[in-house]
Amino acid sequence: MRVFFGVILLALLAYAAGFLVFLTRLPAAPAHPHADAIVALTGGDARLDTAVALLEHGAGKRLLISGVAPDTEKETLGHMSDGGPRFACCADLGYAAEDTRGNADEAAEWSREHGFHSLIVVTARYHMPRALREFSDAMPHMKLIAYPVQTGSVAVDSWWRHRDTALLLQREYIKYLASLAAHSLRHAA
Repeated sequence: MRVFFGVILLALLAYAAGFLVFLTRLPAAPAHPHADAIVALTGGDARLDTAVALLEHGAGKRLLISGVAPDTEKETLGHMSDGGPRFACCADLGYAAEDTRGNADEAAEWSREHGFHSLIVVTARYHMPRALREFSDAMPHMKLIAYPVQTGSVAVDSWWRHRDTALLLQREYIKYLASLAAHSLRHAA
C-alpha cells in the first residue's frame, strides 16, 4: 500500500513540476516579427486584431485566419478587426479546422499552395506551446515564429489568484501533454 501511495505522490509531484515549467516557458511576443505569412487561430478578438495589425504593418505577405465559422464572411471579419487595404487583398479564411490539429493541417496546405517557408503563428499565450507542437508536426521544415497574445480575461502571470484561469491553464497543460503523447506515438510507428 505504501508503494502505491508513493507512486501516486511522485506522479502528482511530477505533474505539478511539469505544470510550473510549462507556465514559465510560455513565450512572449517578439518586437518586430517578419515571415512569409501569418496564421491566426480563431478563438478571440485579440488574436484577430493582432494578426490583422501584423498584416497591415507588413510582417507577412498574406494572412490565414484558420478555424472560421462556416457562416462568417471576410467582410464581417474585416469590419470587426479594422482591416485595411492589405486585409482586403491578402487575407484568406480557412473554414475546415475544428481544433488545433486541424488549424495546423489547414495552415500546412495553405502554406504549400503559396510556397511559404516561414509563418508567424498568432494565438493565445497559454495556447502557443500546443499550437507550435501541432504546427511543427504538420510542417516540420517550416520556420515558425510565435506571436502570442494576452487576452484580458486570462491572467497568466497571476493564475493562482484566479480560479477560472487556473482551471483553464490546467486544461491546456493536459491537452499539451496529450499532444506530446500523440506526437511520440506518431513518430514511434
